[in-house]
Amino acid sequence: MPAYRLTTGKGPPVIFLPGYASDMEGAKALALEAWAKAAGRTFVRFDYAGCGQSEGLFEDQTLTGWRDDALAILDLFGEPAILIGSSMGGWIALMIARDHPEKVAALVGIAAAADFTDWGFSMEEKMKLLQDGRIERPSPYSDQPTVFTSRFWQSGEASRMTAAAIPIFCPVRLIHGLGDRDVPAERTMHLIQMIKSADIQATLIKDGDHRLSRDSDIALLIRTVESL
Repeated sequence: MPAYRLTTGKGPPVIFLPGYASDMEGAKALALEAWAKAAGRTFVRFDYAGCGQSEGLFEDQTLTGWRDDALAILDLFGEPAILIGSSMGGWIALMIARDHPEKVAALVGIAAAADFTDWGFSMEEKMKLLQDGRIERPSPYSDQPTVFTSRFWQSGEASRMTAAAIPIFCPVRLIHGLGDRDVPAERTMHLIQMIKSADIQATLIKDGDHRLSRDSDIALLIRTVESL
């Protein structure tokens, strides 16, 4: 079971799914927890295996393994939840909403990075992953490089979902910064076209970056969750 922090309250559970190599101590997760406590709402933040306070080695993990961590959190509840997925967490949230619709009341994607193992790596990087088993990239968010393994990459490639219509029918809200250098805003526009739900809206933030962790960005996120 992944490490998690539960705030108990009313309404459908709200669950925050972090991005790649992130954890439950990020600004968005903590701000959502503070909102939930003030509003009396049920909320969970958690760490994927190998991240933060959860057990395991980071380089042993896969996308589908982290999806299963999120499903374990969902199993804590007997009612559908609102999933908030940041970057890779958005991909995992979309996978769960497609495959387990009975568990998801609504979905919020923040720079949702569905299929990023496909479009997020150069051909040179893909070859190096296959040959060496791992690559490192400088991280703009940490002194340590970001590591990607062939294990994770192959799991992602086997889980691609945006080449055809996506049978998700719950309310979907997508938030994306036009200044995002990690996930192009065009990925959100593509998701709008592919997701079958009629109740889908996108909010584009002209000066927003990938993290969308400024006070104004978080206020928008909370308003979006409250609207659901």
